[in-house]
Amino acid sequence: MIGHMASIQRSGQRGFTLIELMITLAVFAVLLAIMVPSYSDMTLGSKLRSQANDLVAGAVLARSEAIKRNAAVRMCVSADGANCIAGGWEQGWVVFHDADDDGTLDAGETVLLQHQAAPSGFKITGTLASVRFQGTGVGATQVTLTACRATPSVGGQERVVNITATGRASVTRTNTATCS
Repeated sequence: MIGHMASIQRSGQRGFTLIELMITLAVFAVLLAIMVPSYSDMTLGSKLRSQANDLVAGAVLARSEAIKRNAAVRMCVSADGANCIAGGWEQGWVVFHDADDDGTLDAGETVLLQHQAAPSGFKITGTLASVRFQGTGVGATQVTLTACRATPSVGGQERVVNITATGRASVTRTNTATCS
């Protein structure tokens, strides 16, 4: 019976000391400090990739619709989905059948796709505010669009979408930290 009581007392003395707990918390804090910037870069890359892929999907749709309709289709900057405007692509954009081939979204022309504005703090700059796709599938307006984070701080990476004269779109990742 005495041996049994001694084993009960010893088993009740197991646990962590304050020093062991403080060391564990310090190691956890160091690991967290290492992981947070990596997580931030990963989420930034994901958001930029999403914006670039949406632009590519819009260009692919515009090109295929131009071929299908054998008529001009445009992709342009549009904040309201009803008018082509000047400015950055981060305001939003539309793809529409440009029936009269005048470069403007007129009443009666069919909007094929409307894309909302980019998340706050992101910019999508381009060499042009409108891209025209011909009915033959070739002879598209060449344009370069760059998606980046401008605020609260300039991101360390960006995505560059190139639309060639043949209407093909591709995405390139760069680590340029300039978002102008």
